Amino acid sequence: MKKLTKKQLTWYGIAGLGPNMLNLMVGAYLCDALMTQGFSANIDHWTYLNKTLIVVVVWSIFVTIAKIVDGVIDIPLGAFTDNLKSKWGKRRPSMFGGIVVMLLAYLMFLIVPFNAAESIGNTIWFFVWLCVFYSAYTLTMVTYYATFSEVTDNQADRVYLSNVKSTVDIIYFVLGYALIPAMIGLANIRILALIVLVLMPSMIIPFVLIKERSTKPEDVAKYKEEHPEEFEGVVEEKEPSMMDSIKYTFKNKDFIVWMIIYSALQFGLQMFLTGFNVYYSGTVGFSGFKVMLCNIAAFGPVPFTLILYNWLNKKKGFKFSLQYTLIIFSVGMLCAVFCRPSIFPNETTRLIAIMASNTICSFAIGTFFSVSYTVPSQIAADEKAKTGVSHPAMYFAIQGLFGAVVTAISTGLVWVNLKKVPASESFFFAVPDPTKVDEAGNVLGGGGAGLLTLIVAISCLVAFGLSFLLPKSLVNVGKIENPEPINE
Repeated sequence: MKKLTKKQLTWYGIAGLGPNMLNLMVGAYLCDALMTQGFSANIDHWTYLNKTLIVVVVWSIFVTIAKIVDGVIDIPLGAFTDNLKSKWGKRRPSMFGGIVVMLLAYLMFLIVPFNAAESIGNTIWFFVWLCVFYSAYTLTMVTYYATFSEVTDNQADRVYLSNVKSTVDIIYFVLGYALIPAMIGLANIRILALIVLVLMPSMIIPFVLIKERSTKPEDVAKYKEEHPEEFEGVVEEKEPSMMDSIKYTFKNKDFIVWMIIYSALQFGLQMFLTGFNVYYSGTVGFSGFKVMLCNIAAFGPVPFTLILYNWLNKKKGFKFSLQYTLIIFSVGMLCAVFCRPSIFPNETTRLIAIMASNTICSFAIGTFFSVSYTVPSQIAADEKAKTGVSHPAMYFAIQGLFGAVVTAISTGLVWVNLKKVPASESFFFAVPDPTKVDEAGNVLGGGGAGLLTLIVAISCLVAFGLSFLLPKSLVNVGKIENPEPINE
């Protein structure tokens, strides 16, 4: 595959914006919009038809199944794109098919087939299209991420591309978690879901930049025969079957060590991303504009803080820069533990305190996204160079499976049950705000949700400790002495 220049890599990193935004809309808004439970204001805008369209108990089971499918399906789809034989190559056809089906499923998810409330027909309809959407999204993005090791030929390029992609991730987080709630009073959530489709043309970029030859066996053999000079001194490329690919992946000790570190990191990060709005409103005591300011403080500076991370990476290497960000994020989360009404009664002072802690965290958030692209692509590139085995999509697929399991435990098992713990005067980290009570006279603020930032900090500190196990092949990734200059 053709290697891209630095300018082209910048554009290439932007490509995933559209699909990522659609996935955020489905997971963060549209699934909740099928029911009125949990909403107290602007219900007609937050929900499809201002009523519960699905059977809630059945839907909760279906959503769990869909998320499991989303994690497990990564493996066969990763193997599919790694081994696809077509005259158009293997990456572009995979992405094209994924995009088409994803768009179809997304549009179908916006249709209400039955107008009745609590309809089992609606429940099944949305479940089917949710599974189709997650599967198509997985095929699209696993294929896209697999190309990170194929459009680059050195560590510097891979780190640069990963940083661009992580910056784009922050952009869609800001759009999704700050702009969408601000616009909800202007239009129904389904209208907003249609508006974000304007971002999908970003996926045209890979089709313009990727240059692939036919992967049909007869065409590959013919090309090798006509261009023998291109293959002199190059390890012959091997495309393993799905089962062999899985075996190669789990036999790679460097990758397994990374999965252990990645799991600890993701446990805290996903809990933070899932629960920070609840923490701001329940524990810190904010709503509306103040919550938006908190989000901006956490995500807004990331493109600039990535510059510092990149500088550290070039000077000290991957291990040092990762450890730096894990410590920084832990410090920010520990500071946030004390940003509550019982310690800062004045709202303005409390707002400044939580924004300061979030700004500290912003020095790490972008990095957490970036490393999830850098490491698998680097490991895949190293393996191909040494053995000729080429299956980069499988590394992202297995990482996705680990991420799905950890996220399910973190945000499903731990966080959901943590929120059930009531506020207690004797529980320091869940100290309530005595000035806020509900209709029954129960004191609000804190509760188990008040433990959010403490648990996230502990998770990142565990990841920091595990990071000392990083294999030598990853310690200096990105260090300026190692890679060749970025393509111009």
